[in-house]
Amino acid sequence: MFFLKERGMCVKKNTSKILKERLSNKSYQKILRLDNPSINEFIAIFIEICNPENIFVGTDSQEDIRYTREAALRNHEEKRLALQGHTIHFDGYYDQARDKLRTKFLIPAGTNLGSELNTMDRNKGLQEISQIMSNIMAGHDLFIKFYSLGPTNSPFSIPCIQLTDSAYVAHSEDLLYRQGYQEFIRQGKNARFFKFIHSQGELIQTGLGLLVSKNIEKRRVYIDLQDDIIYSMNTQYGGNSIGLKKLAMRLAINRCAREQWLVEHMLVMGVHGPRGRISYFTGAFPSMCGKTSTAMINGETIIGDDIAYLRIIDGKVRAVNVEAGIFGIIEGINDTNDTLQWNALTQPAEIIFSNVLVTNDNDVYWNGKPGLCPKAGINFSGEWFDGKINSHGKKIPPSHKNARFTFRLDIFPNVDVALHDPLGVVVQGILYGGRDSDTSVPVEESFNWTHGIVMKGACLESETTAATLGTEGVRVFNPMSNIDFLAIPIGKYIQNNLDFGAKLSVPPRIFSVNYFLKDRDGTWLNEKNDKAIWLKWMELRVNKEVDTLRTPTGHIPLYSDLKTLFAKVLDKQYKKHDYIKQFTIRINENLEKIHRMETIFQTRILDTPAVVFKILKEQQIRLLDAKNTYGDYISPEQW
Repeated sequence: MFFLKERGMCVKKNTSKILKERLSNKSYQKILRLDNPSINEFIAIFIEICNPENIFVGTDSQEDIRYTREAALRNHEEKRLALQGHTIHFDGYYDQARDKLRTKFLIPAGTNLGSELNTMDRNKGLQEISQIMSNIMAGHDLFIKFYSLGPTNSPFSIPCIQLTDSAYVAHSEDLLYRQGYQEFIRQGKNARFFKFIHSQGELIQTGLGLLVSKNIEKRRVYIDLQDDIIYSMNTQYGGNSIGLKKLAMRLAINRCAREQWLVEHMLVMGVHGPRGRISYFTGAFPSMCGKTSTAMINGETIIGDDIAYLRIIDGKVRAVNVEAGIFGIIEGINDTNDTLQWNALTQPAEIIFSNVLVTNDNDVYWNGKPGLCPKAGINFSGEWFDGKINSHGKKIPPSHKNARFTFRLDIFPNVDVALHDPLGVVVQGILYGGRDSDTSVPVEESFNWTHGIVMKGACLESETTAATLGTEGVRVFNPMSNIDFLAIPIGKYIQNNLDFGAKLSVPPRIFSVNYFLKDRDGTWLNEKNDKAIWLKWMELRVNKEVDTLRTPTGHIPLYSDLKTLFAKVLDKQYKKHDYIKQFTIRINENLEKIHRMETIFQTRILDTPAVVFKILKEQQIRLLDAKNTYGDYISPEQW
């Protein structure tokens, strides 16, 4: 019997004693008010194992939230910047991204999650992590915090308890999530909650006197699906340590697969139509494919930019943003293309910047920020100067490519009024977008739910950029933009999506968008702000106000409708020859994609639903028939 289980069995008998001895009376009373023995046992077990010096229990009160924020400064995990409310946090030099190699699912012997997932034997993993955790919080403060994934007092609510010795992590989650102490009280002893235990481990000093994790070789992020626990050790970077984000997403995907709802890597937004109408869409995009710029587009309203829960309520699909804030990539944000984010980041507000350059006047600079780049400052590497190189001889940029900002969504003036609605919003359309230079048209509607889930979602792939992989143009398979965060086999995940829509008499319409199409000479066929038109067209489609042309791959817009929208929305003349270039169906490229997908599903996804091959074959036949009639490149005028 391994260490963690032995310690847990011992603690279970002495929970009350441990809590009384280790907690202040004030904190102990906060725990008692929850009236949940499972919470008591969880806290007592990890107090005993991790052995913190001090313990703080937070509620939903502004006093407790303020205490956490101030502790991040006091504990040297954040430092104040010149602008009011702004703080800087550094992660260690080698702790700047999600650790995919050491992020593992702990699964019992005989369990199969599919070859795409990183797994290890559960008993072995728990034994290892218990050894790493032993006394890891000695000399540290432990923060016990309560949150809700999704709005509170809602059928979407999942209560969560976070144990962390990082005030920065606790502060970040205060910005990113809804407080959940009262949600635990509401759900009582029946609460089915997610559990997170995090420690930054031993610390060393870096620039500005901030403390960072030292023992990166002992960094571990383990996901225990059996007990709904996330273990995260010897790391500070948010993607590894902010458990409620993509780590909790894995727990939720595992749960929803048993309960017939969906957890998706999707934005949620309101697109504004004629006569004051708002139609709500969700959308999935791989990294660097336009997801954030879509969610933030001027003239529309944002509910969320990253993770959505979808449920069927009263016969309709409703969606919520799991979060209440944004942990966003800051590189490239400027005052021309990203006005909403730029305005938010340059005003006094509660914002955590991470791994950007701190200038001599205590301001921040990130890669791509308008204005001259400073010649010196302090960044994630310590003292920085223009031309500084690392141990491998590579130039260190002023700001890390994965540098981030964290703030609440309500900073934005265009946040949607339904952000915290317990029932979410009715979803009328779902869009999938990838970086595709040669195949897909800019916007297209699927024939039906099954066709959309298979061809737009399950077959989603994206071309890499030099920034994401070091090599440009490599196609990466990423079904529903969710492959990195699945906790079930891919085939089962696809089937769950198919089954979800099959329960609906009128499911949401499914679209694909592609902002990166090029002509045969390599010239971009879309401008950055064209995405506003594709959104407006989809809004009209879900409300049955425009017709389409039917092609072998789906429904495309009529030129007359797009011409009207370009003139009205962008005050731009939309020329017929641009329409023809953008919406010409490229037969051979589409056939090549079908061949790629068939190969992937036959060789890598061994539990692929049979309907996937059926839909692929039907599309192939339509394309071949069109090729025989019209040739390799078919103008929309042919339809």
